[in-house]
Amino acid sequence: MKKSLFVLLAIFTLNSCAELQNVIDQLPQDGSVLSNADIASGLREALDQGIDKQVSKLTQKDGFFKNELVKIVLPEELQKVDKALRDIGLDNLADEGLKVLNRAAEDAVSEATPIFVSAVKDITFNDAKNILLGNDDAATQYLTGKTQTALYDKFHPVINNSFTKVGADQIWANLINKYNSIPFTNNVNPDLTDYVTGEALKGVYTMIAVEEKEIRNKVSSRTTDLLKKVFALQD
Repeated sequence: MKKSLFVLLAIFTLNSCAELQNVIDQLPQDGSVLSNADIASGLREALDQGIDKQVSKLTQKDGFFKNELVKIVLPEELQKVDKALRDIGLDNLADEGLKVLNRAAEDAVSEATPIFVSAVKDITFNDAKNILLGNDDAATQYLTGKTQTALYDKFHPVINNSFTKVGADQIWANLINKYNSIPFTNNVNPDLTDYVTGEALKGVYTMIAVEEKEIRNKVSSRTTDLLKKVFALQD
């Protein structure tokens, strides 16, 4: 552990190839020393694994709806709608309204993968340094910073189309109309596309963070030799 920490600090402190090689030449050549490129590649592998293993789950039926970590619940403005409808016996309609919001997110998440893949390819050594020495979700935070705007722009029209595809627009138009017709209630007209887009993004990043934490804390989750070597440096 001490040698791994020394190697890691040496690699991250020295800027030039000559300085780095000088340190490496003084260390035992037992295969434990990793290059800048190796470390960056290991971080890319970790993020790729999170995208492949966890984000793909969200695209499946009930990927959001039956996953308590990411399930989309109603915004505050609509919680009173939900309660009012249930109070007058429209439980089934209220349940369906919640379900179709999650269905729209599940339908849209497949659009995220190309954007993630592009961001992961762009990880530099300096990025890798900050990620490897960072918190359990440092890689996820890096990915969030690099992709959030692009994903929102991509998700928003997809979510809008998904509402039509899964019938959410009709269900919620009916649901809100029924609520607005109840005496003594204030009319609501929420921007559900924007809300579900934001919640879908949160869900994607949450699941990537789950996998990142697994890789950092469980050796058994490091499924390649490179992942084992790179994350051994932070153990």
